Amino acid sequence: MTANALCRRCHKPLEVDEPEALVPALVSSAGRSSDDGGLQVARAVRDLRHERNLSQRQLAGRMQVPRTYISKIENGKATPTLSSLERLAHALEVDICHLVHDARSRRHDETATILADPFLAEIAPYVAHLDGLQRSIFLNQVRDMAMGRRKSA
Repeated sequence: MTANALCRRCHKPLEVDEPEALVPALVSSAGRSSDDGGLQVARAVRDLRHERNLSQRQLAGRMQVPRTYISKIENGKATPTLSSLERLAHALEVDICHLVHDARSRRHDETATILADPFLAEIAPYVAHLDGLQRSIFLNQVRDMAMGRRKSA
């Protein structure tokens, strides 16, 4: 490896393996799907990174880790240690609790955000009484209205 992490021959960046974990992993991803209600660190990191308009490389630079480590975290192939979670939270300028929200907490937060809209809060109680077909038709109409498309009868 060179001092500047570039190939001596072609001068392209060398991909460096992720740092070794010194602390046991906080969350085990073995045998879990991303939608099973468990902790969703990968999704939280990706969402927060996108909200802040950061590339994986920029986030990796803030954490002083290889870009591939960020990619592995976001794809659920690596589980960050507690120290990595602290560095991620610092780099993303959030509390660590924002990274370890479980699915139920995230759904609750998303629902609260949606119901903050007065129109949606008013129609929400009625949507629960619709059957599957009615709900689908209704939601398609709302989606079309939100996108500015009107269907003529």
